Amino acid sequence: MRTNLLLVAIATIVHVVATPTTAIPGGWFKIKNIADPHIQELGKWAVLEHTQLGGNDGLRFVKVVSSEEQIVNGVNYRLVIDALRLDGSHGTYKAVLFEKDSSNPKTRKFISFTPAN
Repeated sequence: MRTNLLLVAIATIVHVVATPTTAIPGGWFKIKNIADPHIQELGKWAVLEHTQLGGNDGLRFVKVVSSEEQIVNGVNYRLVIDALRLDGSHGTYKAVLFEKDSSNPKTRKFISFTPAN
């Protein structure tokens, strides 16, 4: 009985110590509030950049459906985006981008945009 209580206490301490409460530089973390207007704006921007850089597929942004961020000297984002194709069907795409300063869209860098399925 004492051994079980000791193991529970140790497991609890390990969980508390090992569970991050803030973003750790270099690690990828799920963005919980994908409805955040800034995250949705990044998704829209990624689709527009894809189109302007030669993606002649006529995609139109619908919404970001999931996202992760990595804190570096700025923020890397991995976004999964729902977009409309020319034929009206929905497609899912993965976009990766970097943003140095969230208050300045000119600091964004488009890294990649690929079909997710």
